[in-house]
Amino acid sequence: MTHPGTLVLILAVAVLAPLLVHVTGRRVRVPLVIFEIALGILIGPQVLDWAHPDEVVDTLADLGLSMLIFLAGYEIDFAAVRGDTLRRSLWAWPLSLVLGIAMGFLISGGEVFEAFVVGTALTSTALGTVLPMLRDRGQLKGRFGTVVSAFGAVGEFGPVVAMALLLSGRRPAESAALLVAFGAITAVAVFWALRPRPAWFGQLTEQTLHSSAQFAVRFVMLLLACMLGLAEVFGLDVLLGAFAAGVLTRLILHRSVPAVGGEVLGKVEAMGFGFLVPLFYVVTGIEFDLDALFDDPVTLLLVPGFLLLCLLVRGGPVYLLAPKDLSRTDRAALALFASTCLPLVVAITTIGVDQRILGTERAASLVGAAMISVLLLPLLAMRLRAARGGATRDGPRPAPPTVDDSEAW
Repeated sequence: MTHPGTLVLILAVAVLAPLLVHVTGRRVRVPLVIFEIALGILIGPQVLDWAHPDEVVDTLADLGLSMLIFLAGYEIDFAAVRGDTLRRSLWAWPLSLVLGIAMGFLISGGEVFEAFVVGTALTSTALGTVLPMLRDRGQLKGRFGTVVSAFGAVGEFGPVVAMALLLSGRRPAESAALLVAFGAITAVAVFWALRPRPAWFGQLTEQTLHSSAQFAVRFVMLLLACMLGLAEVFGLDVLLGAFAAGVLTRLILHRSVPAVGGEVLGKVEAMGFGFLVPLFYVVTGIEFDLDALFDDPVTLLLVPGFLLLCLLVRGGPVYLLAPKDLSRTDRAALALFASTCLPLVVAITTIGVDQRILGTERAASLVGAAMISVLLLPLLAMRLRAARGGATRDGPRPAPPTVDDSEAW
């Protein structure tokens, strides 16, 4: 059944959410996504029963999820996170995955695919939530910001690859072969993206930047559609294609049109964060199984349990493998930032529920824990660094030569 008022309600909620962030920001900083999901729950079937997603809304929400992962891929600056720091972050994530799957087996009672979903969700990092907080406080460009970017980038890229590999419905060997083939084609695309663009590309981009033609924006959307289609052809999760498209877009814009690349991205972000991404989060709230969360005491108790597991599974390896030049306080803050995990948890549990691998009650517990992580963990991390005075020491303090991120792999 089609409910024509649902889209209007969702967009009204999307407008209301930033207003609430502004009002409450005078006392406490609540992430925008918390309000979007919470308001979605409020207007959904289990509270006010005003909104009922139909096929059109669900399609737009799927596009919102793809745009969210695309923008996550764009955020990763590989040039800034290479070297020893990246190597440490690459070692930390597989360790987190092993711990996460082990915990998933215990929680699921030995259900293999449910263990993969739970374990993968526990290894993710909300880089898009963490980086703006560091940027607003002037800590993104320092040593600590670089380390957070490295560990956060792997915390976003790793789960996306794991989803494509483990949740495709195929045998792992077959999925791995298809993933390698997809990676090979993507590598060719990266090589193409790194080549100089012809002069007309930059000229046309600048000429149409403020006209109805919008060449660069259309080019980015074409690139996203091509990578989504490529992932679909290989039978992989389309989110992998969205992530790869984000990485390619960054390479192309930064090399081809560095002067206006930020403005082009701003237009793409306007479509994503202005329409599609909030729609995905609000629909997530509408479809959130609130009854399952509160009807069963065990499900409710799993919320703080999953939050602790996020700290153990993701934060533990990050703390252990953090660069040696970081103080204990900064290592603890890094672990807290790395354990902040809402967006990909929502994406992973959505896929798990859609494929009937994960029950709605378990998904509700995971999303509830992830919401608390976004509210609580970055705040604790910031207070740790403020108490140590890390914000003022980041700039002038150089990294020791043994962990120089400018060194080649």
